[in-house]
Amino acid sequence: MLNLRLISKILGSLLWIEGVLMLVCLFVAILYQGTDIMPFVWSILITLGAGLSLRLLGRNADNLLGRRDAYFVVTVSWIFFTIFGTLPFMLSGGIKSFTDAFFEAMSGFTTTGASIIDYPEYLPKGLLFWRSLTQWIGGLGIVFFTIAILPSMVGGSVKVFAAEATGPIKSKLHPRLSTSAKWIWVVYLVLTITCILSYKVCGMGWFDAFNYSMTSTATGGFSTESGSIATFHSPTEEYVCALFCFLSGVNFTLLYASAVGLDIKKLIKNSEFRFYTIMVLAFTIFIAAELVYRNHYDIEHAFRSALFQVVSFITTTGLFSDDAGKWPHVTWVVLAACMFFGGCSGSTSGGIKSIRGVMLLKVVRNEFRQILHPNAVLPMKIDGVNIPQSKRVTLLGFVGLYLILTLFCAFTMIAVGIDNTNAITITLSSLGNVGPTLGMEIGPTMSWAQLPDLAKWICSFLMLVGRLELFTVLVLFTPAFWKEN
Repeated sequence: MLNLRLISKILGSLLWIEGVLMLVCLFVAILYQGTDIMPFVWSILITLGAGLSLRLLGRNADNLLGRRDAYFVVTVSWIFFTIFGTLPFMLSGGIKSFTDAFFEAMSGFTTTGASIIDYPEYLPKGLLFWRSLTQWIGGLGIVFFTIAILPSMVGGSVKVFAAEATGPIKSKLHPRLSTSAKWIWVVYLVLTITCILSYKVCGMGWFDAFNYSMTSTATGGFSTESGSIATFHSPTEEYVCALFCFLSGVNFTLLYASAVGLDIKKLIKNSEFRFYTIMVLAFTIFIAAELVYRNHYDIEHAFRSALFQVVSFITTTGLFSDDAGKWPHVTWVVLAACMFFGGCSGSTSGGIKSIRGVMLLKVVRNEFRQILHPNAVLPMKIDGVNIPQSKRVTLLGFVGLYLILTLFCAFTMIAVGIDNTNAITITLSSLGNVGPTLGMEIGPTMSWAQLPDLAKWICSFLMLVGRLELFTVLVLFTPAFWKEN
């Protein structure tokens, strides 16, 4: 039923790529003469050895990938990447428990940014770089990255892209998917390099600039210090970080089209971008007003803190410049809404995506019109394109499943002893790949180390399901997936 030889061949190639990524971190470890040199050597050898074994198993595979194979290989490749991604943590002793190491690696690759490490500044530099690199690679997608550099590896690239891409409406820059992937990666690289240079100009050292730029443009949130961006006490760096996180939450295809044509109107006219921008501005103004009125911040400080946290939550980055746990509780509701909606489709951010917010508003508007005109046939258009009925049904199915998962997993979290606020926001944070949580036991500036092991495994599952937009993973648990026909 499943083309296991081809799947082995793909997984083997992916593990070779992961081994090469670890090699980059080995050079960083050697440069800083850290204690993680040998752990990276062994991690690379084990990963490459496993990759070679899988490649040999799939050496006579054909190059035709079915839809069922595509959904299976995308899910399994993320799990494989995570399992082998735990090796540097485990072998270096940075994280001793496999549960914690798996949680950290899954949080990295899915760009969630939730961490069980209380003081990352005590880790060797190579290991810190590995944490940031996992987020940077996971930002646009592991398989998407592979399509860009190995376009001929598999014949079903379009099916794989459909299984991993974010958002209900897929857009391409070029008829050849591999060419589109390369151009989107060019946008990603340009953003990352510009972010590195901006951080450096603001006063960061090169190592911190590289790490924070990778986690900012990936909207990941891992940091080299337990104090995140707040460690540097630099308003300029906070504004720079907010800007690049905001840009990374915009659809990369739209960014490319606007930048190449030097046409800013394409951005402004785009419904999803307008919805995303209006949410950021409205939520920022509301929270800033609350901070001035209730917490007695000065206006600039209130605006900066509000803007940074709103952008961080809505782009699901998770970096922090202030402790939102000490803010008025009404602001927690706003930040939870940011967690739910997320940034734009085709970006590195999580959440349900702003495009679905636009579609939901149009569905609601049409329902009101239908009440007044029962026989009318009402189209739903976004940027001049009619959305078919099948997409609307999928939208409601997606939002419904998202809410069911949130309620079920939040209930499970409460059952294992987590307080109500934390249980709900931990679930939203994991499923939306956000990172921070809101509550009294585990605040937005704290690690998740104190969670029970069962809760960590639930969170790891939610991170994967959220990153691959629910259906890609959950379809594997349906009986129909495993039937021959």
